[in-house]
Amino acid sequence: MTDSALVIGGTRFIGRHVVEDLLEHGYEVTTFNRGNHGNPFADREAVDRVEGDRRDDTDLRTAKLSVEPDVVVDCVAYYPADVEAAVDVFSDVDGYVYVSSGSAYAAEEVPKREGETELCDCTPERAEDDSMDSYGPRKAEGDRIVARAGGDGVNAMAVRPCVVYGPHDYTERLDYWIDRVLTYDRVVVPGDGQHLWHRAYVEDVAAALRVVAEGGDPGEAYNVGDRRLVTMEEMVDVIAEAAGTGCEVVRASERELSAGGLSTSDFVLYREYPHVLDTNKLAELGWESTPVAEAMARTVAEHRESDRDGAEHDPGREAEERVLGVLDTV
Repeated sequence: MTDSALVIGGTRFIGRHVVEDLLEHGYEVTTFNRGNHGNPFADREAVDRVEGDRRDDTDLRTAKLSVEPDVVVDCVAYYPADVEAAVDVFSDVDGYVYVSSGSAYAAEEVPKREGETELCDCTPERAEDDSMDSYGPRKAEGDRIVARAGGDGVNAMAVRPCVVYGPHDYTERLDYWIDRVLTYDRVVVPGDGQHLWHRAYVEDVAAALRVVAEGGDPGEAYNVGDRRLVTMEEMVDVIAEAAGTGCEVVRASERELSAGGLSTSDFVLYREYPHVLDTNKLAELGWESTPVAEAMARTVAEHRESDRDGAEHDPGREAEERVLGVLDTV
């Protein structure tokens, strides 16, 4: 008998790849969402859809009764109350997996490990706040709910991705850097180029969610990220190699950036302190990550076919040119 899977969300980025991964591994897949975004599976008979609001408990129970899923992947649980409802409604499934985040970690240490690194606190006010300041605390509280549910016999697990990249990324964070490499032969990189912000290829995140649903331990959380980390400068080089183009990386300190009225914080995916997740726990379940060069090649290829350019993250090329002019005179 074929296993069935319910993907809460399933239309935009991570959820879209989760659906594809589950299909590739023989699951009957149903998505559950409000229909606010285009459905990439509208013409795919293999993917069913139940319309509803995941924040409405009645809709959630209706979806459960309609699909009777073996596994549930929850891509859009953004508030602790969402997770509380889900572990109750899906208390008898073979595997419920909550998409958490590396932002759930409070302590700045390298690497961040499940069960060791301190998580963010979440006050009642933060639990209902929708700002990015409360994102990490809300995700951390969801992890704690999953842990308690696991202790109560629910097959609930959490997966904590770091920054996710890959095809169909609506955040356009990496699209900014890809566009820079494709457009200019000199790319300004803030600082010394050696900063580390762990990233996770989206297809690997999708695979991790399935692997954890199938073999994870109830109540546990699993980090997911590329097994090979690259610095910011290496990231630009990998993009250039994937694009088949030449590109000079120009490093600029805070002082040099100020010549263009810029700061290191103006550059997306820059992080002063390294953010690195230990992924050994996930690897022990048999999960593997895609080689970075291969993952980037797929990402660049899809970028070229899209209309995304990361413009919302652009610090301004004219400002960068002023910085380059100053560096050329040094």
